[in-house]
Amino acid sequence: MKYGKRLLYVGIIFLIILFSILYIYVNDYYEADTDINMYLGSSGNVKVSRISNNYYFDGNGKDKAIIFYPGGKVEYTAYASLLYKISESGIDCFLVNMPFNLAIFNKNAANSIINKYKYNDWYLAGHSLGGVVASMYAYNNSDKVNGLILLASYPTNKINNKIRVLSIYGSNDGVLNLDKYKSSKKYWNNNTKEIIIDGANHSQFGNYGHQSGDKKASITREEQQQETVNYILNYLG
Repeated sequence: MKYGKRLLYVGIIFLIILFSILYIYVNDYYEADTDINMYLGSSGNVKVSRISNNYYFDGNGKDKAIIFYPGGKVEYTAYASLLYKISESGIDCFLVNMPFNLAIFNKNAANSIINKYKYNDWYLAGHSLGGVVASMYAYNNSDKVNGLILLASYPTNKINNKIRVLSIYGSNDGVLNLDKYKSSKKYWNNNTKEIIIDGANHSQFGNYGHQSGDKKASITREEQQQETVNYILNYLG
């Protein structure tokens, strides 16, 4: 009996430690910079609204829309400036709030948006881990997705040839695992385009400061994001 109680106590202590570690892990994330608030309000060109826990950037676009999965352990609003600029230029955007700031916990988040809104062409996009999870969704839902946009990211499954793929990363990226990135090219399809932005790094695709392990960019965050916007718009027409 005493042995059984001892095992019970050990088990309880183990669970407490485990949950404590998980709590610390999920609450240790990169917060969006305060300057992001200027992109979370509407203007004459873009109407910004909350839909459930997500943000909808409704610009002049009518036919195409992008659903964006944020990077791992990055506050989702950190990507508001990037998506605001895309929407302002003609493609509406949806910014998804992921559980615990990890897209892997809701990889089918795009479903509720696609089912509710009527666009001719849907594009899944994501940064880092968000891009990996977006590629998983595209792999499993090739009938719903017209394109995939990967920012400092890579697919983990073969992408259907009917899905257009745009892969962008920076020459100064210190976080992206280039070995995995290069290995993942076997999953690219015949409709894939790769862009390497000279001087760009991993962190500046969003507004959340400098990510641990990243290299210093030789271009500004505004320049990196504007180049990204231009490449996306040019690729999607």
